[in-house]
Formats: sequence, structure tokens, C-alpha cells
Amino acid sequence: MIPTRTWKIAAVTGLGALLAMLDSTLVNLAVEAVRADLGSTLPVVQWIVTGYLVALAVSLPASGWLGGRFGYGRVWTVALAVFVLASALCALAPGVPALIAARVLQGLAAGLLVPAGQAVLGAVAGPAQLGRLMGALGVVVSLGPAVGPALGGLLLDLASWRWLFWLNLPIGLFALAAARGLVPPGERDHTRPLDLTGLVLLGGGLPLLLYGATSRSIPLLLAGGVLIAWFARTPRSLLDLRLLRDRRFAAATVTTGFTGANMYAGLLLLPLFLQLDAGLDSTATGLQLLAMGLGSAGALYFGGALTDRHGAGLVTLAGAVLLVVTTLPFLLPLPVPVLTALLVVRGAALALAQLPATTAAYASVTADRLGDATTLVNIVQRAGGAIGAAGIAVLLTQSGYGWGFGALAVLSGLTVASAAVLHTGAR
Repeated sequence: MIPTRTWKIAAVTGLGALLAMLDSTLVNLAVEAVRADLGSTLPVVQWIVTGYLVALAVSLPASGWLGGRFGYGRVWTVALAVFVLASALCALAPGVPALIAARVLQGLAAGLLVPAGQAVLGAVAGPAQLGRLMGALGVVVSLGPAVGPALGGLLLDLASWRWLFWLNLPIGLFALAAARGLVPPGERDHTRPLDLTGLVLLGGGLPLLLYGATSRSIPLLLAGGVLIAWFARTPRSLLDLRLLRDRRFAAATVTTGFTGANMYAGLLLLPLFLQLDAGLDSTATGLQLLAMGLGSAGALYFGGALTDRHGAGLVTLAGAVLLVVTTLPFLLPLPVPVLTALLVVRGAALALAQLPATTAAYASVTADRLGDATTLVNIVQRAGGAIGAAGIAVLLTQSGYGWGFGALAVLSGLTVASAAVLHTGAR
């Protein structure tokens, strides 16, 4: 039986994880509202989404070092406090540059909340209890992408986009208050070295590479590529990139990158399409995206059993093919009920493509390398999401929704290709 105190710790750390995931999708619905209110352009405003994802990916590698150096409970508490502060700065932002900067700060804090919270649970729970606790935490985390768009749409119809950020304050402050005397601070290791070079290379390379791609700047692309290549050769205590020499792990990780790009590109494209082309208001748009989230939740319920029965490769491949099938119809005029049905199935397809690929990546490494594996998969997935969202924003500005959905179909096709490699049991 799991002690009540342990459940309380799981609930409090789960609130932090929920906030982090909620803000990865909640703001997507407000891109057009922010653009109109602050008088900016889509390629610039989309950085409130992309900047958050890049910051999330950059801070993930540092979570292990910070947790070991200062204690995971302390890291979780400081990260949540910074997240709340950054949310207030987002709500008060006088213009787009200040809003993007606050979102980056928010993303840096969010990147620490989930792994630090999981580590806290791992420290207080026994091996026989951890599965149930992590499962409960996983359900909470998955609620963010599902509920975020619907809640965001309702808030946008009732109030300003700034309330999307004010919403974080009461929840975050409650979690901080509840954590006092409950969440253990964790052990400190003052001897743990910091691979500062690797952190700087990743922290500089990802944004440069992404901004170079969106601005079509060859020098920035080259500079970002050089930094990332250098990072791949030099990091020591941040990440073990030798994991990518295992072709099965590499295929599974690349697949999660493509599913991340597909998910976040869609979460930028679909709200704009539903609002500006299909003529739906913010609440109706949010409900449509909620339908997609419920499709994902339903697929997650039986996706694990399918993976155990048929193998991760086959289930991932089926989900990727379904992504292509549910993307191509958006190139045609469709009535709202058909759009809803497509979104439900698309949500299921995303879950079936992503979850088994993640499972396959973790199953292909030994226990002592699992920490690096989980961090690397999360980085690739978030970086893929950032690149997908930024690319869609550029296409929408220059071409239109047809090209946007065409690009989404291409991403789905690439997901099929990497899933096929995984399915063939690449070694």
C-alpha cells in the first residue's frame, strides 16, 4: 500500500508537471490574438511557441547535473518558482520581444520540472510502488496537451490572452505552498563536475540552427550546425551520445523527433486554420483540439497492450501511416463534423506513433544508460517540435494553408519511413 504522504508528494509534483505541459499547448491558440494585439507578424510571434520548446530542450540536459549537485527537491522548487515568475512576466509583457524572452525563461524552468519531479518520486517510493505512481503522473502530464487548447479557447473568448499566463500563478503558488515541509530537498553532491562546454554548445547551437532555418540565413545555419556537431563530439557529463550508435535506439529516437515535429507543427497550424479559414471562434476551436487530445488519450489506453502484443515497430508504423491518412483530407474543403472526426483519429495516430517509439528507445538501452536515453529522446522530441512549428509558420506566411498541410503530410511520410526502419528491427 502506498503511504498517503507519498501520494501527496506525487500530487504536488504532478501539478508542476501539468503546468509545464499545459503551457506547451495552451499558448498555441493565442498566436493570432497576440499578433493582432501587439501588432506583429506570424514569423515573429510564433517564437512564443518555438522559444518555449527550444528552451525546454536546452534545459533538459542540465537537469541531471543540477539535481545531483543541489538535490532534486531543491531544483524542483526553484524551477517552479521561476516558472511562476516567468508566467507573471509573460502576462505583463509590453511587447513581443519581452514576451518571447519571458517564454524562454518559462521554458528553461519547465524543462526541469518534469525530470526533477520524477526523481523526487523515485527517491521517496519503493520499487513496487513506482510503477503506479509514475503511471498516475503520466496521466496528469498527458492532460496538459489534451485540456490546454480547450481551456485556452474559453479564456480567449472570455478575456485577454494575458490570462493564459495569469492562470499559472494561483496553481503554481498553491503547489509551492503545499510543497513546504512535504517535498524532500534531496541529497547534495558538491563533487559532481559540470560539462559547461557541452551546455553552452547545445544552448547556443539549437537556437542558431532553428533561427537560421526560419530566417533562411546560411551563416546562422552553418554556425548552429558547427556548434551542434562540436557538442556531439565533446560532451562528457551532460549526455552520452554514443547511444546513437545503436541503430534501433537511433531509429526510435528519430521517430520521436518526427512525431514531435508533427504534433507541434499541427498545434500551430490547426488553430489558425480553424479560426481564420474554417471560421470557428476560440472556444469552438479549443473544443476541436480537445477532441484530438481525447483521441490521443484513448489510444494511450490501449497502445501499451498493442505494443506488448505486436511489437513497438509495427504499432509505430501503423500510427505513422494513420497520420498520413488523416492529414491529406485537410487539403480539401470539409464540413465541421468531418473535421472533428479527423482530429480524433489524428490524435490517436499521434499517440500510436509516439508512445511505442519512445518505449522502443528506452527498451534498447541498459539500465545504467537509461537516464541519458530519456534525456536524449526528450531533447530530440522537443527540438523536432520547435523546428516543425517554426517551419510551418514560415510556410503559412509565404504560401498558405494548403502548403502547410502539405508539409504536415511530408512530415508524416518521414515518420512512416523512420518507423519502417524501426519495424525491420534495425541493429
